[in-house]
This record gives sequence, structure tokens and C-alpha cells, in this order.
Amino acid sequence: MAAAPSQAVLFIILLHIFYIFAPSHQYHPLDSLTPSEFSQIRSIVTKAYPESSTHNLTFQYVGLEEPSKQTVISWLKNETTTNPPRQAFVIARIDHQTHELIVDLSLQEITSKRIYSGYGYPMFTFEDQENADKLAFTYPPFVASIRRRGLKLEEVVCESFSVGWYGEEEEEGKNNKRIVKVMCYYMNGTVNLFMRPIEGISMTVDLDEMKIIGFQDRVTVPVPKADETEFRESKIKPPFRQSLKEITVVQPDGPSFTIDGHMIR
Repeated sequence: MAAAPSQAVLFIILLHIFYIFAPSHQYHPLDSLTPSEFSQIRSIVTKAYPESSTHNLTFQYVGLEEPSKQTVISWLKNETTTNPPRQAFVIARIDHQTHELIVDLSLQEITSKRIYSGYGYPMFTFEDQENADKLAFTYPPFVASIRRRGLKLEEVVCESFSVGWYGEEEEEGKNNKRIVKVMCYYMNGTVNLFMRPIEGISMTVDLDEMKIIGFQDRVTVPVPKADETEFRESKIKPPFRQSLKEITVVQPDGPSFTIDGHMIR
């Protein structure tokens, strides 16, 4: 379950490689943020909201704050004019609150901030989900339920899912938490874990407190067998379905478009 940090590092490395080897192109106000701009944004926000043992900050979303349509049209009419300011829209969780920030990369500062208090929460991060999934394995009632079913704890995999929101009004201090439902599966002979759910057990986790706030073991249901759950081509055994007839799509004169950076012409 410790794959999230390595995935994030790999993603950043791939972004850097892309920008190093991608062909140069003319600047456009709607160009995506670059790796160096992401680094600038992180520095600006963490400087404004320094982390500490009592001050928690996580980035839930970072993207380009697009200039207005009229600004882009004016720039296209005269590309020699000053480029529109590069800005980013950031959604961050800071001390259990959702903050919406506008970061100006030219001014190197946050130019707009507000706390979102409506329904719903930002998307999960890898860390949110992985940390929630890990809680089950140190939770005694869950461990006891797995052993009672005669299952091997080391073959259990858990995944977290949004509990959703269905339009109900929230009461003060109730149902206003960032909660996920954790469901678990049994591998032991297959990699197709979703074919072997461990039924009857349900858990809910408060992501801000990062603790299990609900647990039920309602009924014991036999786990489906691992037989014939394999989907990897190298592991599938005959009989196979009849092969499809070949199809070929060609453009002898090449494509009818060109790609210039992020622009398709």
C-alpha cells in the first residue's frame, strides 16, 4: 500500500522528460502548467500555510486558472502584446477545511482565497486512500473477523470508495465529515481481487481524523473460489473464442492535422 509516493515521483519525472524532449512551440495563454510552475505553486502555498504538527496541508487539485475568453481573443489578435498573467487554481485541504486559492505566478503570491463550505469534498489523493486502506489491518475487530472466516490476513486487500451524497440536508455536526467506505477482497490464488469480495464486513473511515468510525460484521458469506477468475492473457487456458478478422486503417498522405505543443491545427 506504499505505492502512492513512488507513483507521484514517477509522474513528476515523466512530466519533466516530456517537457525536456517535447518539440518547442509558440507560447499560448492556455498552455498547461509546466513542472517548474507546479514547483512554484507548491512553494508559494506552503510558504503561506506552513505545515506543522498542528497545521496540516494537502493539495487536492492544481490546474491552470484560465484567462478570460476576451483576454485570449485580444492576445490572439496581437501576439506581440504582453502575455496574460499565468495563474493557477488550487484546491487544498488545510486544517480540515477546503480552501480555493488563486496563485499568481508572476507576482509569486496568492491573490484570492476562500473557504468552500458547500456540499461535497475535493477528490481523494493517493495518500488519503492508502492510509484509509491500511487502517483495517491494525483494527482488532476486523482482524478477528478475517480469522473467524479462516482467511489469511496477508492475502486480504482493501480499497476505499466515496460514500457519496444523495441530496440530504446536513445537520450541524452530523454527516459533515469526509468519509470513505472501505471494502476488502481476498486474493490467494488470483490477481483478479474484485471477483473475490469479502461480504458481510463494512467499514467507514473519517479521512480527516484518519480513523475507523464505523464497523459492522453482519453475516459470513463464503468467498467465491479463485478458479476461472484469471484475466491475464498469458494465464488464460483454452478454449478461446474465434479470432476476429483483421482490419487496417491507413492514411497514405499522413494525418490531416499537425500538433504544435498543446495545439492541434
